[in-house]
Amino acid sequence: MNQGNNKDYISFFKYLDHGFVGLIDAMPREEGCGDNAIVDAARISYGMGTKKRSNDENLIRYLMRNNHTSPFEMVEFKFHLKMPIFVARQHIRHRTASVNEMSGRYSIMSDEFYIPDIIDIGVQSSDNKQGRETENNKEIDWGENIQKKMKEITKKTYETYNDLIKENLARELARTVLPVSNYTQMIWKIDLNNLLKYLKLRLDSHAQKEIRLMAELMLRSIEPFVPKTIKAFKDYHLNSIAFSSIELDILKKGMNINDNLPKILEEAKEKLSKTELKEFLEKMKKLTYTDIFEKN
Repeated sequence: MNQGNNKDYISFFKYLDHGFVGLIDAMPREEGCGDNAIVDAARISYGMGTKKRSNDENLIRYLMRNNHTSPFEMVEFKFHLKMPIFVARQHIRHRTASVNEMSGRYSIMSDEFYIPDIIDIGVQSSDNKQGRETENNKEIDWGENIQKKMKEITKKTYETYNDLIKENLARELARTVLPVSNYTQMIWKIDLNNLLKYLKLRLDSHAQKEIRLMAELMLRSIEPFVPKTIKAFKDYHLNSIAFSSIELDILKKGMNINDNLPKILEEAKEKLSKTELKEFLEKMKKLTYTDIFEKN
C-alpha cells in the first residue's frame, strides 16, 4: 500500500507518530458540489427545478435538523488510513463502511508502534472505567519511564516476530506476538450520512483521544466538499444537546421563561429563518406549558 505520498491524495494529514489520514476520492469530487448533490437528491421528491439555488442552504439545514438522512447518502468519501491496531478495532465498529485492511497473513507487519506523548500518558480514570486522567499527570520521570517500557516491549516483540518469520513460521501465526500498538492500514469508503454519525460519536469529548484526533482530520478533509452541510451538522448535532423527558420536567419547573419572552423572541427572530423560528416556538410551547408563543 502507498505509505503516504501526499501528492497521491486530495488531502493528506499526518496522524499520531507514524500514521496518516489521506482522502483518496470524493463523489462528487469538486469542492462544494457535495452540497449540490444533496439538495438535488432531496428535490427529486417534488420535481427538479422547483426551488431556487439561493434556498439550498435552508434546505440542507432543514434536512439536517429534522433527520431526513437519505439525501446525505448521495455523497461518498474514500480514505486511506494508517493507524494503530487498537484504534482500528474501534474504527471498524462503524459497520456501515466498505473496508479493506492490510493483512498480516500476506504481508510482513511493519516495525512501527504507537508510543503516546508524555502529556497523553495518564492514570486510569477514577470515574470512567474506559478512560484515562491526564489533568493531574504524575511527574515527568514517571511518564518517561512508561514510554521506555513501551518502547522496550515493542522492540522485543518485533524481534520475536522477525525470528519466527526467519524460522518459516506461517505469517498468520507469527503476527500473534505483536501488540495492538502496531500500525495497520486500510481503505475505508463511506457515505456522508454514516460518516456524520461516526463523527458525532468520535468527536465527543468522551471518545478516546487517539480516535478523536483521527475524526478531527476526517472532518477537515471533507468540509471543503460539503461546507453548508458541515455547518448545519455542527449547529444541529455536533454542538447541540438533547434532554430526556425527565430532564425537561426538571427544567420546566425551574425556568421562568415568560418574564424574558420579549428578549427571547427578539433574538430568535434575528437569528433564525422563518421555518426555524416556527419550529423553535413549537419547542418553547412544549417547554413552558403555555400558548403564549402562538401569539408571536
